[in-house]
Amino acid sequence: MIKGNYKYSDLTEKIIGCSMKVHTFLGNGFPEVIYQRSLAIELEKSGINFKRELEQNIFYDNIKVGTRIVDFLIEDKVLVELKALGEINENHYSQVLNYLKAYKLEVGLLINFGAKSLQFKRFINSNL
Repeated sequence: MIKGNYKYSDLTEKIIGCSMKVHTFLGNGFPEVIYQRSLAIELEKSGINFKRELEQNIFYDNIKVGTRIVDFLIEDKVLVELKALGEINENHYSQVLNYLKAYKLEVGLLINFGAKSLQFKRFINSNL
């Protein structure tokens, strides 16, 4: 895509760049928490504001039915969900889209450190 062609493209580009640095250094094969901690370090070094492991209430028919925790909320704009799996699938895509709805955010990233090459996918919550 052409840079600047979508919402928060500069920010998502920086997040992906930080993720690539982590994946280049660590490779694949570690548990997700190792990548999460390492990405937090890289985001801090880059001057990117974030919240880690942010909890959100989930409601059904205006009744709280549970909570979910997202890996990162970047600059209160971009939701980031991490994985450390050999392969990501449609269930992981649905998770990110559901989180975007629950957090009432427009842009999300799914980043997978578990494959030989870093995998990432951008999501848009079109229900806002």
